[in-house]
Amino acid sequence: MKKILDDKRNTKSAQAVGDTPEKRTKLLKNYVARLSEGEDLESVREDFVKNFKNVDAAEIAKAEQELIQGGTKISDVQRLCDVHSALFHGATREEQIANAEEAVMESLNKKGSEKMTAQEAAEIPGHPVQVFMTENEKIHSLAEDVKDALSKDTDTSSLLEKASALRTVTVHYARKGDLIYPLLNKTYNFSGPSNVMWGVDDEIRDELKSLTGEDTDASDFRERLNKVTVRAEEMVYKENNILYPLCLENFSTEDWMRIYYEMPSYDTLLTDGYPVWEEAEKRRSELKTVGGKTGSRIHEAEEAHDPETNSGMITLGSGHMNPEQILAVLDTIPMEITFVDENNINRFFNDGEKLFKRPDMAIDREVFSCHPPKFEKMVRNILDRFRSGERDHVDVWMTKGGEPVLVKYMAVKDKKGKYLGTLECVQNMRAAKEHFTEEK
Repeated sequence: MKKILDDKRNTKSAQAVGDTPEKRTKLLKNYVARLSEGEDLESVREDFVKNFKNVDAAEIAKAEQELIQGGTKISDVQRLCDVHSALFHGATREEQIANAEEAVMESLNKKGSEKMTAQEAAEIPGHPVQVFMTENEKIHSLAEDVKDALSKDTDTSSLLEKASALRTVTVHYARKGDLIYPLLNKTYNFSGPSNVMWGVDDEIRDELKSLTGEDTDASDFRERLNKVTVRAEEMVYKENNILYPLCLENFSTEDWMRIYYEMPSYDTLLTDGYPVWEEAEKRRSELKTVGGKTGSRIHEAEEAHDPETNSGMITLGSGHMNPEQILAVLDTIPMEITFVDENNINRFFNDGEKLFKRPDMAIDREVFSCHPPKFEKMVRNILDRFRSGERDHVDVWMTKGGEPVLVKYMAVKDKKGKYLGTLECVQNMRAAKEHFTEEK
């Protein structure tokens, strides 16, 4: 093992510090290889600082994208993501942020970009970037509380309380995963940054869940809590200084407004709720979304049906209904319904409160974009087996938010057996559980 690591380091030493994007991408591949071989993270981080001290963050994000497209495993690139804290090599948080902002701004200035900067967006009340970055201030404060308690050797009970408070990053990550990553990935083709950071989010969330649950008494509890807290804090820097500048460089104003319309359906770390973005409110009726939040679906259904001429009726087997009635029936069914067509494209969500958030922006996107990267293989497998006829349904029982839940996936076929798509039904089973418990 030592020889392998020495060879890796010698390869690095033999290379001149990358003076072109291509050479720097090769260096990043070398770091991935060294991490995969088991080299210490801090050792790789040290070399990263030396070679990338003056390289802008946007270029690193692009290099990661090329690594993934070239066949590097996403999980390996995720490990490289932890090295990124080396970008923020100042002694204080203020210096760290200043260094990262300077790097990103240099990148944008080189492009002659006229797009809004992250700091400008953060000054607009209600703008999604303003909400995310304000929440990040809260996350940073919660992380500092945990680190302070660890440094003072606080008792486990108090540590758990602070760790549980930090675990509220879940609501922040969930919203980012539904509204930011899929758009960056599928619409603007930045799969590297979105998939890598999404994977790190999941790892942080899973570790905090374990440490505040079954692993509370683990012998390495304090060490693990410190590591995950540092990762959560580093994610704050990466979001503010890499992710949001990258998004602002690519997303349109209308993209941000549609994200804004979706956000109130998610919990927030802001104690006063979501602020109003005045500019977006002025365009709400113009940019009304696919779903029912703006009332557009019912309005469109009403337009399709003329009660005086009975036009717009759709024949359905033994009867007929107008679009307004069909939509109302689907929204009344006490389940969360999703229909994915034969090409794996999201085509319909029914309206109402949901255990699993389904942003209207996801309509007309591939269903895989709605799932964290680690679940894509499983979802593809289910749909492929439905398409081939190997399976016609898959039932998944789980607990979500403390509630017993049945998720049922069913192949949808016409009368001749042709595959038309997949129907997902999510049902809260608490009432059934309580009913049968009472009968006993």
